[in-house]
Amino acid sequence: MRNKWLSYIGKGFVTGASMLVPGVSGGTMAMLLDIYDELISAVSSFLDDKKENSALLLLFTLGGLGGMLLLARPILWLTRTFPFPMLYFFMGVVTGGVPMICAKAGVHKISVKSMAYPAFGMLAVILLGRVSGGLGLYQLSSGFGAVLCLIAAGAAAAAALVLPGISVSYLLLLLGMYEPTMEALAQMYLPYLLPLAAGGLLGIALTTRLLERCMNRHPEVTYLLILGFILGSVMEIFPGIPTGFQLFLCPAMFLGGCLLTGCMAKLRGPGQGETITNPDMGE
Repeated sequence: MRNKWLSYIGKGFVTGASMLVPGVSGGTMAMLLDIYDELISAVSSFLDDKKENSALLLLFTLGGLGGMLLLARPILWLTRTFPFPMLYFFMGVVTGGVPMICAKAGVHKISVKSMAYPAFGMLAVILLGRVSGGLGLYQLSSGFGAVLCLIAAGAAAAAALVLPGISVSYLLLLLGMYEPTMEALAQMYLPYLLPLAAGGLLGIALTTRLLERCMNRHPEVTYLLILGFILGSVMEIFPGIPTGFQLFLCPAMFLGGCLLTGCMAKLRGPGQGETITNPDMGE
């Protein structure tokens, strides 16, 4: 039992740290760490076993908060000091999850459906970036308006906690709130963090069962849309063509990110690539 609890904390730590990276999905990381199904089940069926589900969620959350608080400043420094190499590495981490998402969708051959739904997901992410990128919504508000903005942003980011392929950090980046959030985490600025966390809890409570139902009843469509979100996020964080020494370093960083995600996927236990099945959700 002790090893199991330590595993929950460790996986939460890695997932929490990954959520600080624009374009990297905490949900995808949880899948690669073989804890995603347990988290979804613990949230959607919380009352069925409150003691066990509470322990899982509490330990995972503590690990996630630890990962965010301890690594917020180093990750922020790296992305500011080495923007091109780090963004290429992040792109590699995200791209490395594409084969896993295709497997979850059950795609075995190219078809109109396998092309259309990812294209729709890509378009949605790109349009979102065009509409809200760099608006700095929190800075445009003050007082109670700022609190409401943070709650709304937390609720929107909750989808990224539940749905693999959508990044919390990427959504905050699109909303112009990524750097303020990173600074608030580094400084433990509670007037900013508490409303954001409250919105996140509200969003998780409202969306978990809906998303689980979609994954069970329409897994192919759901995961094809997720694939589109992933590809769209990669396009949005693409920093451009590197020059000089970075012309060789950036492709290596991209490949390293792909290999890291691929290795993590291979560490999953047997059968973990299957879609979540809940008998209460069946048709």
